[in-house]
Amino acid sequence: MGLFFEVLSAINNPNQQANVDQLSGVMSAIQQLSASNGIQPSAMQGAVSALGGALQPVLKQQAATGGLEGLVSQFAGGNPGLGALSSLLTPQLQQTLIQTVAQKTGISSGVIQAMLPTLLPIVMGVLGMGKPTPGATAKNNILDAFLNPGQPGGADLGDVINFAGRFLNPPR
Repeated sequence: MGLFFEVLSAINNPNQQANVDQLSGVMSAIQQLSASNGIQPSAMQGAVSALGGALQPVLKQQAATGGLEGLVSQFAGGNPGLGALSSLLTPQLQQTLIQTVAQKTGISSGVIQAMLPTLLPIVMGVLGMGKPTPGATAKNNILDAFLNPGQPGGADLGDVINFAGRFLNPPR
């Protein structure tokens, strides 16, 4: 839940670019991807969670070498194409990631592989929501919280999707 609080904080911070429409767009994209692949919402949430867990060390390494913010921005802008996907994930790492997500979710590796070019920009879009507004000196708290979780499970992107769904569609 910690990472979702960072998303809400970014939405409420005028020095960060996050807004409710972005969050709604992420949820809509997740729902469309889920429906078009015949995946139950809970399995899709699991896929996002597993993908985030598998990406975390890759993004930490990228942060250590610099350029992570630009990479997040490139992916968060929509479908970056397979070239950008390859720049982040080597073919071997893509296969490892696909197998990890498939094992954790029960979704076939072929479906995960087909969804990855769409799912990765969605995940990076969540991380990019905390980007500072032009001229602001704020840092991306969402990305920082994801890379350096303060508590176990505090950086679970699946939880962000779960809580975002509740936030955007409160029970009546």
